[in-house]
Amino acid sequence: MPERMRRVNESLRQVLSEALLELKDPRIGFVTVTGVDTSSDLRHARVFVSVLGGEKKRRSSLVALDAAHGVLQARLSRELRLKRTPQLAFEYDPSVERGMRMSQLIDELVPVQSIQTDSIQTDSIQTESIQADDAARDDSSS
Repeated sequence: MPERMRRVNESLRQVLSEALLELKDPRIGFVTVTGVDTSSDLRHARVFVSVLGGEKKRRSSLVALDAAHGVLQARLSRELRLKRTPQLAFEYDPSVERGMRMSQLIDELVPVQSIQTDSIQTDSIQTESIQADDAARDDSSS
């Protein structure tokens, strides 16, 4: 991706993130703009969002964002100097949810591994103790 498009996408993301905080629609939950992908001709922009909550909250937030796209496009037009103001399309970004799930799976594995490590350490201490006892018996019988 060219550097210019990367800057345009980041600028759009920043302005939209700020604008979302000012929307008063109760259907919009805790929404985070995770990324923007703008077409090279600046006519269309896919806005990726993550929504805190369940499937119902996600759907209602996306519907509300689609309804507010005109207000958001006007805000983009006021704050950014672009040849064209892109038509916004909002899409759910599952990467945050997947990341949380991966983190949860890792956290579930960590206690199991630490228990196994503790068991191995206990076994090696017991083995060393038995070896020391055997060596002491051998010394005393000689």
